[in-house]
Amino acid sequence: MEDYIVRITDKKKQVRAFGAITTNLVEEARKIHKTTPVVSAALGRLMTASGMMGQMLKGENDIITLQIKGNGPLKGMIVTADIKGNIKGYPYNPIVDIPLNSKGKLDVKGAIGEGKLIVIKDLGLKEPYIGQTNLISGEIAEDITYYFANSEQIPSAVALGVLVDRDYSIKQAGGFIIQILPEAEEETISKLEENLKNITSITHLLEEGKKPEDILKFLLEDIIILDKVPVHFNCNCSRERVEKALISIGLKDLKKILEEDKKAELKCHFCNKKYMFDEVDLKKIINRLSGTM
Repeated sequence: MEDYIVRITDKKKQVRAFGAITTNLVEEARKIHKTTPVVSAALGRLMTASGMMGQMLKGENDIITLQIKGNGPLKGMIVTADIKGNIKGYPYNPIVDIPLNSKGKLDVKGAIGEGKLIVIKDLGLKEPYIGQTNLISGEIAEDITYYFANSEQIPSAVALGVLVDRDYSIKQAGGFIIQILPEAEEETISKLEENLKNITSITHLLEEGKKPEDILKFLLEDIIILDKVPVHFNCNCSRERVEKALISIGLKDLKKILEEDKKAELKCHFCNKKYMFDEVDLKKIINRLSGTM
């Protein structure tokens, strides 16, 4: 099935919701970063959440970044998304091998540990919006729910899931975010709460062949589909951007690199693409910074 995010509302327009299937996206990230199953699950959940939160943005050039910093062996992750369905992300430590949790599931909480969730929205203003909350579970869905309630005062229900196959490939990945609008009636809220109690895991439903809109229809009953956006792993790194990072280390250190190594190799964290700057390249950059060109 193709990866996409669907944006919907109920017929009374008292709820807004986003549903996602991201199996191919998460598999692509797994291949790029060569992640172990527990890291695949953690990164996949965060990327799925970022994709849906990207659909909440207004501007074509707006970017949302989700960052988790934890004291567990995973250490943390960074993912970004936009309204066009472009998503990318990377884990700080792709190789984490810890026992399953008490329920026999991948121990995402144990991999992340205690820490913070940071949400950065670059909306084209002078300064980006930055929201930060403590991780309350480390399972990511609960942490996103807590962020919405605490930082944006929006009651939300968030479900995220990644099913890893025996060969470590991604069998299913997806999720949903449902948010109660201020004008919602008590009847609507109660019905949603009841339906949420009766739903199985998101990956189980995807395994059964359910689409994101099918899951949202079960939860909200009468839905109106507003938009459907394909999503994919897309890194916008370039030699020019990497060169700016190289310049940022300063003239003194660049001269030292030229003198000692005669070259510099930089790698994009998001897609692992390598950029090589040879002796000629380094001399050009140094001359430019020195004002001799």
